[in-house]
Amino acid sequence: MVESTDIAVVGGGPVGLATALLMAESGREVTLLAPEPPGPDRRTSALLGDSIALLERAGVWANLMPRVAPLRTIRIVDATRRLVRAPEVAFEADEIGREAFGYNVPNALLVAALTERLSGSGAICSSTAVTEAETGPGGVTLALDDGSQLQARLVVAADGRRSTMRGVAGIEARTWRYPQSALVCNLTHEADHRDVSVEFHTEHGPMTFVPLPADDAGRSRSSLVWVDAPEAVKRRLEASAGDLADEISRRSSWILGSVTIEGGVRQAFPLSGLSVDRFADRRVALAGEAAHVFPPIGAQGLNLGYRDAAAAVRAFGGPDDDPGTDTRLAAYSRDRLTDVRLRTAAVDGLNRSLLAGLLPAQILRGLGLFALGTIPTLRRRAMGLGLGTSETAP
Repeated sequence: MVESTDIAVVGGGPVGLATALLMAESGREVTLLAPEPPGPDRRTSALLGDSIALLERAGVWANLMPRVAPLRTIRIVDATRRLVRAPEVAFEADEIGREAFGYNVPNALLVAALTERLSGSGAICSSTAVTEAETGPGGVTLALDDGSQLQARLVVAADGRRSTMRGVAGIEARTWRYPQSALVCNLTHEADHRDVSVEFHTEHGPMTFVPLPADDAGRSRSSLVWVDAPEAVKRRLEASAGDLADEISRRSSWILGSVTIEGGVRQAFPLSGLSVDRFADRRVALAGEAAHVFPPIGAQGLNLGYRDAAAAVRAFGGPDDDPGTDTRLAAYSRDRLTDVRLRTAAVDGLNRSLLAGLLPAQILRGLGLFALGTIPTLRRRAMGLGLGTSETAP
């Protein structure tokens, strides 16, 4: 017997969970297909602007709020050793009438809150994985690893950069690699971060400290994403926790005092990019890293995925009609393409400007940051774009 549903959401990460929850609350019959994750996710995500509005609408933000850290100030420091260095730039949330630009949230906490809320939404949650899929004029037939089948009128593919459903939809992805890797860990430190996120720009990429809530002992904490050449990241991954902590303190000019790596745990991953020429086809809509991947700069990754979720609810939500029509799919694709292309180009351009050793590139980058630091209208516009616009709110 083949079960049926209005919408199948494939993928149990923060984007898939939020999409399934909002679709269910819009009146759709939803099935979430989310295999158990391979291990705990120790990463954090800086959620900005519209992402907070989406989580408020989803009914989970009030429970998260006491356990997150606000980002009230963002500092950009040129720590390169090149001939032309950009001036330091600091953005204050109160310049645009906000208490904070956003909040740093542990991914595990975010997933747990969404999962709990989803369990009471009426959506069906299954830990099965898709093994095969076939699209047709009336829907998508999904073969699952427990031997069952599911017929969905629409599939939202939030199954990551190696998305199976993207291939089923016939959507090709353009991928590229950067000569960089990222080291990720959480830190405790002597000095108070004062709700300031600091991004040191080096010749090989940014070294970014993002505030975390204090631990149970009241010690200040931050998450670190350190982008560098792969061989340097490999060396730090293999170093002792003490030696790595000393290097972090030294390379960050001791702004947080002495640091300690929580549990000595650190992770690393290579940097790559991915883009698509359309977001939907053959009753499949892409969301999150199934549609876009770029370096962890400017806190845009998950925030862009949540704008996908908001757009999906606009295009496919509501209890009436067929959610997977060509008209709805085309509307969703148009909604997302411009936003994603703009932000992908901006992050890619900023990252490559750090890697460029040519003097003209250094001058242009320095002039750009000088303008951001001194022209109020440009500053406010840049901060608004970083947070997301009101038009993309759910």
